[in-house]
Amino acid sequence: MTGLWTVAPAAWALPPVAAPQLHLKDGPGSLAAGLAKGCRLSPSAAETNASGGITLLGAVAALLPIGLGLRAAARRNRRSNVRPAAAGVRRQATETLQEGIAKFYNASTGVWVDIWGEHLHHGYYPEGFKGTLAQHQAAQVDMIEKVLEWSGVPEIGSPGAPKSVLDVGCGVGGSSRHIQRKYGCVTTGITLSQKQRDQADIFSKASGQFDSCSFKVEDALKMPFADNSFDLIWSLESGEHMPRKPEFMAEMHRVCKPGGRIILVTWVHRELLEGEELKPREQRLLDSISKAYYLPAWCSISDYAKIAKDNLGMDGIRMDDWTERIKPFWGAVIRSALKPSGWLALLRGGWQTFRGALVMPLMVRGYSIGTVKFGLLTATKKP
Repeated sequence: MTGLWTVAPAAWALPPVAAPQLHLKDGPGSLAAGLAKGCRLSPSAAETNASGGITLLGAVAALLPIGLGLRAAARRNRRSNVRPAAAGVRRQATETLQEGIAKFYNASTGVWVDIWGEHLHHGYYPEGFKGTLAQHQAAQVDMIEKVLEWSGVPEIGSPGAPKSVLDVGCGVGGSSRHIQRKYGCVTTGITLSQKQRDQADIFSKASGQFDSCSFKVEDALKMPFADNSFDLIWSLESGEHMPRKPEFMAEMHRVCKPGGRIILVTWVHRELLEGEELKPREQRLLDSISKAYYLPAWCSISDYAKIAKDNLGMDGIRMDDWTERIKPFWGAVIRSALKPSGWLALLRGGWQTFRGALVMPLMVRGYSIGTVKFGLLTATKKP
């Protein structure tokens, strides 16, 4: 991330100050002002750092012209589609969280696929990593491998190697195809986004895996599969979207075969002491991220472990925090968005996609102050 953020010895390179208070509904201008206030950067620091790279405010300022245009276009479109309400009838918001998630990924998936390819998740990085986009893409594949290794999934040919895998929140199927190649198994992926499902099929046809990797538009809280259907349940960065964590875990547990394994990798907040709550500034930060990415209330990885133990009676529960292993990722994503090809892609994605891009520095912020964590959990269903 050197050259993107104002880098001191700290790996995240953002000063330890109060999180910015942002109001996404006010548009890109308010976001930039909030970032400037929250990070307390001087005008010179807002433009370049000592090494000549783009800093936090420089990144935001570079993206603002796109955002302003997209926001104005979105407002004009909404006004042109408004119909007068009947007298005495109050208009009500009817979009559910699931519908918002689907809309967000339908709009943004093509943007990030064009730039990053088939893997839409963090990479796994060795200490001191600095690399090209291709090396970041390789780190995304490494993430899948390292998670499988950490979880204790047996190698192909060994007893217990998975033969049927469910990928919950599959994106465009990158993990599904990698796991299918590795184990020679059959994989099923589910997503709320029709765009992601269609793109997953395109990738699978191109790789010759269409018969082994299937994808469906389904809700992870109401899966259509029979009980005890899959050897391995894989969820890589989708749990943060789930509004009812116990129900989400119970549904994965239901479709997992006895003796099968659940692997959950997800964004979480830091661990809290008994009776402790997040500080107001931490909650404001999470709220701003959540508005852009359609996330419900956050929890800790220990909260998931408690559900696995107390609610579901699972065995072999393990947790870990890999925040240190994913540090370079968001800086690389932001750099890719600032290239000419990234600008064009953001224009195609519209206001929702741009809003998500503009909030990416807040993810860096959340990791840097320890509020946001990259959590892992694995457990097995009792035989």
